[in-house]
Amino acid sequence: MLPPVSAAAVSFPHTSGPSPPADVSPPPPSIQTTKTVRSVPRASGSPNLACNKFILYENRSRFFIVASNTADSLHRIIKVDRTTAQDELVVIEDEAVYSGRQMSAMLKMLEDGNRASGGLGRPRVFFGLSGFVRFTAGWYMILITKRSPVALLGGHYIYHCEETEIVTVPASHKVDRPSEEQRLLGIFKQVDMTKNFYFSYTYDLTSSLQSNITSRNLVAQDAWPFTDRFAWNYYLFAAAFEDAPPGTPRARWVLPLIHGHVDQAKLTVLGRVIYVTLIARRSRHYAGARYLKRGVNEEGNVANEVETEQIVSEALTTPFYFPHERFGDSDAPKRLNPRYTSYVQYRGSIPIYWMQEQNNMTPRPPIEISVVDPFFTAAARHFDDLFARYGAPVMILNLIKKREPQPRESKLLVEYTHCIDFLNQFLPEGKKMVYHAWDMSRAYKEKTQDVIGYLEDLAEESIQVTGFFHSGPEPYSHFLYNRANIPQWRSKMSLQNGICRTNCVDCLDRTNAAQFVFGKRALGHQLYALGVVDSPDLAFDSDAVNMLTEMYHDHGDTLAMQYTGSALVNRVETYRRMPHWNSHSRDIIENFRRFYTNSLLDADKQAAIDLFLGVHPDPPLALRVPKRSGYHQWFAPAHLLSPYTLDACAPGIDAFVERAADFWMGFYRPLLFTSLGKHFAYSMNSTLKLPGKTLRDVNQSPFYPNDKVLRRRPRLIDGVRRWMGGSPPAEPHDGSPPRAPDAPREAERLGFGPDPTDTGVMAARHLEPFVSEEEEGEYQRYIDQTQGLTDDAESGPAPGDLDAYERAIGFLVGVVEPAGELEEVSLAYLQIPARAMEGEFGAV
Repeated sequence: MLPPVSAAAVSFPHTSGPSPPADVSPPPPSIQTTKTVRSVPRASGSPNLACNKFILYENRSRFFIVASNTADSLHRIIKVDRTTAQDELVVIEDEAVYSGRQMSAMLKMLEDGNRASGGLGRPRVFFGLSGFVRFTAGWYMILITKRSPVALLGGHYIYHCEETEIVTVPASHKVDRPSEEQRLLGIFKQVDMTKNFYFSYTYDLTSSLQSNITSRNLVAQDAWPFTDRFAWNYYLFAAAFEDAPPGTPRARWVLPLIHGHVDQAKLTVLGRVIYVTLIARRSRHYAGARYLKRGVNEEGNVANEVETEQIVSEALTTPFYFPHERFGDSDAPKRLNPRYTSYVQYRGSIPIYWMQEQNNMTPRPPIEISVVDPFFTAAARHFDDLFARYGAPVMILNLIKKREPQPRESKLLVEYTHCIDFLNQFLPEGKKMVYHAWDMSRAYKEKTQDVIGYLEDLAEESIQVTGFFHSGPEPYSHFLYNRANIPQWRSKMSLQNGICRTNCVDCLDRTNAAQFVFGKRALGHQLYALGVVDSPDLAFDSDAVNMLTEMYHDHGDTLAMQYTGSALVNRVETYRRMPHWNSHSRDIIENFRRFYTNSLLDADKQAAIDLFLGVHPDPPLALRVPKRSGYHQWFAPAHLLSPYTLDACAPGIDAFVERAADFWMGFYRPLLFTSLGKHFAYSMNSTLKLPGKTLRDVNQSPFYPNDKVLRRRPRLIDGVRRWMGGSPPAEPHDGSPPRAPDAPREAERLGFGPDPTDTGVMAARHLEPFVSEEEEGEYQRYIDQTQGLTDDAESGPAPGDLDAYERAIGFLVGVVEPAGELEEVSLAYLQIPARAMEGEFGAV
């Protein structure tokens, strides 16, 4: 226990050691400046600490926030001053890390030193500091008071924000314009932070899995160790921490929130558990409502910009790192877990200047191209940013209509095609954008083309060009079983360089259906890379694809609600020509809901989003000075280089593995008892929890089409014949990919005799034992001899025998008197057990 000190002696430490922080004495003169927002850092060099629990102490002078790790063994503390001016925010950080005993002593000293201000007050537990905001006077602090886990990646939990609280920072909140303050506060609260906001304490949710594992944000040494494009509370926490220099603990207090959608489910494959995770990140740039945010702005940011990532991993081991080899050097560096895969897609509005004025009550306002730029400057900035973030090539899938009675979408098609042709002529060979314009709506209505089949061909082309991320090599079984129809075995990590950009007019219905087909195709490649399936082709109507379909439906409904205020109208089943019986009425309801929301509620929604994101009203487009760049050299040559290469990413991967290893014990907590019913991995959605599933389905493959499964109960002789090795019944052709031939039989076909010591040969011999014709005939006769027996009334005892037996039983129990010779015989027979018990027949 540290000795008590006076109030004047308590001060923040200026070293990295765990000494107590200052709280009762006034801040030093160097801190009391006229700057509106200040963040005062302290010494650096303390160990990294992941905090996931926060306690707020409050008195009339200050807020004290204590952050703790999972095991409550290490703690940090910051102070928020409540005595400054209304327009000033002072947040003082402490770099020191305290143990539990030191923090208890610290709180005791703070309690004694702050008695004049009311002590420390009653502690309040919360789960994250979202940021600070100011309207007309005084600052507010936004706290996350309730959370719920929604996904688990490498031992890192991803949480959904369930409840928030706004706390006034100044002790005396004097407002000159209270009505304006309340109006702005009400507008700010219209952005419901309890819907579709997600965060993680230890995993960078704003970046893709590939970017996390390669430590791209840390290697780049940016101002923040995450992608601020997708951090929707960037404006809120930048107010308190933007002035802190690099290396300060600000990132430990900043909790970036993404706005979008997160979903995770389990795929059970004959005992193997596969996690399928879907993450959608909505950009904070040029965000807003449907008819109020269209096209692109002068900075190159497009409306309705969403990055969708599909992560498929095998839950053989939980963390991102792999344990040491069993008989290897224990001091050898840890390895990266090779069972994580990821595929990233992109959606965004057409990057030209266009708009839809909704002045009258028309459900479909006309589309107007507001500014015609012959050099497509805004689109050039947009695609240059895509090259910088994802690399080349960029595949563009444009799904808008080509022919219309009254030109609407076709205007955009012509302008967009000219834009791509103009920009492509200056790109070098091999780096040009791949442009596909396809009228998806017309192909569906005219029934002249297989919509899903055509999209699958485009998906395969895109995956072959851009690749996908896999944290390890392919299974060695692919090398041993290399055939002509299987790609060459990959012995190294796979990285995704490039992106597929999909759009329609709203980037909702058609775009979501296309992204599902791309995701289905990517799922096959991801499962094949993990060694789960023997072919990347997955059949529709199987449990695996049905589960992915529901995930993309939820994904599309959520993004549509955020952008238009209603769910999807056309779903995947629509384009598969398998609509549900109530789909027509549901589409009518959703169209009415969109019309009502866009006509009456979008203006208030846009004002709330702009206030939440700190966006100031833009001047009219005609008054803005365009930012011109080179007309020919519209791209940065460095952006055309591959952003992810194995040699360049190796140091970042090693650093990530070490960070993951340090975190693991904090997640594992071996001494804590956890009920399976409360464990998220146990209660996660699964293919075994789909409607109609039973325990019997555990041993069924989730990749077989459900409508082709044999529904009748098999006869006994069919099961006997299967065990006897007879010819199995012919399987119906379902269009699914053929199974791989048996290795021993393939060797016999090539002219090589089977090896009797081979594991496959031994397994086949035991699973299909040889039965001679005599044994089969004998067993058949044994089965046939009981076929004529039936359980009916005619095969029972005669009526006279049954009556005699009942009279004998009645006499034995003393109910009736015996009569006749038959009754005497029956009575003697029934009395045998009693006479035996009395020893009449002698010892046995």
